Amino acid sequence: MKVTVIGSGYVGLVVGACLADAGNRVRCVDIDPHKVSTLAQGEVPFFEPGLADVVKRNVRAERLSFTTETVKACQEGEVIFIAVGTPQGDDGSAELKYVHAVADQIGESLSDELAGKQIEGIKVILTKSTVPIGTSDEVSRRIALKARHPFVVCSNPEFLKEGDALNDFLKPDRIILGVPETDEGTTAERVIRRLYASFYRKSDRLQVMNVRSSEMTKYAANALLATKISFMNELSRLAEVVGADIERVRTGIGSDPRIGYSFLFAGAGYGGSCFPKDVKALRHLSVVEGQPLGILEAVDQANRRQKKVLFQRAVTHYEGLESLRGKRFAVWGLSFKPRTDDMREAPSIDLIKALTTAGATVHAYDPEAMVVAEEVFSTEIASGHLQLLDQHMSCVKEADALFIVTEWRLFHRPDFQALKSQLKAPVIFDGRNLYEPRELKDLGFTYYAIGRGDSVSWGT
Repeated sequence: MKVTVIGSGYVGLVVGACLADAGNRVRCVDIDPHKVSTLAQGEVPFFEPGLADVVKRNVRAERLSFTTETVKACQEGEVIFIAVGTPQGDDGSAELKYVHAVADQIGESLSDELAGKQIEGIKVILTKSTVPIGTSDEVSRRIALKARHPFVVCSNPEFLKEGDALNDFLKPDRIILGVPETDEGTTAERVIRRLYASFYRKSDRLQVMNVRSSEMTKYAANALLATKISFMNELSRLAEVVGADIERVRTGIGSDPRIGYSFLFAGAGYGGSCFPKDVKALRHLSVVEGQPLGILEAVDQANRRQKKVLFQRAVTHYEGLESLRGKRFAVWGLSFKPRTDDMREAPSIDLIKALTTAGATVHAYDPEAMVVAEEVFSTEIASGHLQLLDQHMSCVKEADALFIVTEWRLFHRPDFQALKSQLKAPVIFDGRNLYEPRELKDLGFTYYAIGRGDSVSWGT
């Protein structure tokens, strides 16, 4: 099939590359000429395991191509995916100006004077971006202002985990498709079933519903996962006061199949491009519609508090904010999660900015996010308060303490004796509970974890 994907960011590129790898002819659109040129050479401007290989393979096979010409690409595609960004607005709502601009361009591609160039049959247009409930209706309305060729707008939200996106797309646990309850919607369902058929051959993973239910499903999924994280983080605070171990609590409740183990890890707070933005957007929508979701306000507030936990531990350990001035700290992990270079809303940002504002210097390392970090922390680097080093053990030399913010596998089993000898003092603030407190105590470390009983009692 001929497929057009508008937006060549994280979602659009994964969708386009995977569909091309299944034998479709895919044209991806982006407004940035430099980005298009880079992608046309098979180079991916962000890190996602395995994606660069898939892009290069399909560019060479001429199944995957890139362009800045939106209208022409829309004329060519039987199926058109809208995968542009929906950044957070000032009021917490999703900003839809890019989605609306694309809708206008699709309408232009289907206008009278260009109708003769269209592929025969109905155009199936899918909103892949995470959009507020009702957006697909607005997209359809805007396209209809100019279009003279038959089309139908459906909702097909993405459920890709950064760091495992290819596996999520190639072996989906579900494919959500929202279609209008019309003849055109029935036609669209047939087209999409054909497009996705190779991705669910063993069992039918396609779940068909009305458009607004589909849009709500995406927001509900992310909000619920964020709620699980914040709930565990809140419990971790209580665990420390009452002398419980949140890791034991996690395994205890996770063994209940009604709860499960996923997203039950207490830590330094969630980040990324989805959870913070989508929680705020759904909360904003609920207020606008007169049905406020108070639980989401609590989730967001809990996450904001949790991002301050590591810094607060340091202030307490060193007996005051002023005592941080002049100290040097090591930070392991900058991306918001492992297997990605994405630093959007990453807890490392809150920690490093708080430390440097307090007058400390920081030496930091991340296996993939160093280039992104140079931009995020340009001010701190320029002032000399932050250095990005090319080895994780280089960071700890003569450091007053180590902070662990991202649970990269590299950090799971360090040489503790070497680590202890490099640090000025054997102090670890672990934001991801990578180690056993008793083991670290026996090795002579002062170890602060998240929710593992009275952390101070584990010190030397």
